[in-house]
Amino acid sequence: MEKVFVNFTNHPSSDWGEKQTTEAEKYGKVHDIPFPQVDPMSTEQEIQQLGEQCYKEIMKYNPIAVLCQGEFTLAVYVINRLRQKNIKVLAACTKRIAVMEGNKKQSVFVFEKFREYS
Repeated sequence: MEKVFVNFTNHPSSDWGEKQTTEAEKYGKVHDIPFPQVDPMSTEQEIQQLGEQCYKEIMKYNPIAVLCQGEFTLAVYVINRLRQKNIKVLAACTKRIAVMEGNKKQSVFVFEKFREYS
């Protein structure tokens, strides 16, 4: 069975740098599942229902590890469900570098490592 790393974020793996891609591929083949938009007026019950749908979609790939980052209440639901199945759930840790362009400050995020949710 092929090992799979699920990228459950709004940042497609095709946009990642070499370091992040290499680190993800240590877990398996990277498969993107876009993190959904969450209506700020959603109820807790609606978040649970959406979370369960997301969890089931992720589980179709039998992942070894999942990068999960997005709207907090939905992310926490999905993280907890995955951890119940002993699936490693990760966050991307980045270094923020501020770059001045004229009068505007722009932030550049440089991937450093994955950190497991505990």
